[in-house]
Amino acid sequence: MKNIATIRRFIVAWSRLDPVELSEFFTDDGAYHNMPMRPIVGKDNIKDFITVFSDSWTETDWQILNTVEEGNTEFCEGVDKTKSTAGDIDLPCFGVFEMENEKINVWRDYFDLGTYTTAMS
Repeated sequence: MKNIATIRRFIVAWSRLDPVELSEFFTDDGAYHNMPMRPIVGKDNIKDFITVFSDSWTETDWQILNTVEEGNTEFCEGVDKTKSTAGDIDLPCFGVFEMENEKINVWRDYFDLGTYTTAMS
């Protein structure tokens, strides 16, 4: 259950929009893969990506609907409610987290990129 607790803290941390804090949830060689895009590998690269990706966001609140733990893998269904200078969105998402020593080693996040880009344009 420690891994689920880590993921819950990670999701709450998004509301602070701090790329340094968020990147610290990852292993040094961790990967963040927004499935419609290419994976980002390495904690520093993840921090840089989050900085750019969320630059226009003014607030975000990620609501967890369901979580399941299977070994070192966490499955999390939710809705990301985000406001930005470009637009607002309630984005359904499904994240798969592969954990290592209570850190995220791989995060695959599934969502509809078209829904996101339409709302943010």
